[in-house]
Amino acid sequence: MTIYNETKCELGEGPLWHPRRGELFWFDILNRTLHTQAKSWSFDEIVSAAGWIDENTLVIATETAFKTFDIETGNSGHLHDLEADNPNTRSNDGRIDPWGGFWIGTMGKSAEQNAGAIYRLYKGKLRKLYPDITIPNSICFSPDRAYAYFSDTLTHVVQRQALDEKDGWPIGAPEPFIDLSAEQQNPDGAVVDREGNLWLALWGSSCVSCFNDKGNRLFSLPFSASQTSCPAFGGDDLSTLFVTSAMEGMSDEARAKEPDAGKTFAQGTDLFGQEEHRFIP
Repeated sequence: MTIYNETKCELGEGPLWHPRRGELFWFDILNRTLHTQAKSWSFDEIVSAAGWIDENTLVIATETAFKTFDIETGNSGHLHDLEADNPNTRSNDGRIDPWGGFWIGTMGKSAEQNAGAIYRLYKGKLRKLYPDITIPNSICFSPDRAYAYFSDTLTHVVQRQALDEKDGWPIGAPEPFIDLSAEQQNPDGAVVDREGNLWLALWGSSCVSCFNDKGNRLFSLPFSASQTSCPAFGGDDLSTLFVTSAMEGMSDEARAKEPDAGKTFAQGTDLFGQEEHRFIP
């Protein structure tokens, strides 16, 4: 494990390796900031997750909308509202699916019970997939396009959802895939590698755990931050695991004891990630 970036995020989240730029982007949700190694951008509302459209353009989920973002100019454009009529919620975890749709979760700004949902923006239309979500996380997709994964962190369970091969919409009901309730571990962000293994950040456990496509834990990678929040594969051959972390909710004493909290980490692996899918507006 090495520290990729020393910036201490209050709530580091949403790491995205841009495959055309060879560059990592990530968010500090509570400080309304998008980071790279070279530059940071501040926003007038919460921003939490992104996908890539082309070399110079991202799609970003904010607390009220999906927006385009020009990396070179910093200009934004409106694509679609996201709970814009509800000032009490914000966006959280999200990822682009293999069909070019954007799955995004919303949640109460104070994590109010069942205040959020998980949506999919696809071909200009937004559909609510799962209502009554408290903390949406773990959104990622299997390399064979057969499944989506997601969690509501407070349930301690990662769900697996079968997808229609033609257009990626859910088929039937989701099923429990990884149940961490016995360990009382908290599933946060997740990513799936080229072999179909799911890499899951465990909030409060100082690690990212790797599970095979049967849902069995293979191993865990330790990090020097208790609140590991989200992993992403990147680097020249997509074998580097980048991991964000957070200081949210930690006392001054806890922050002093954990000086790497909020930083972004990099860990070499023997496995390879999937290239992040392109968002199709």
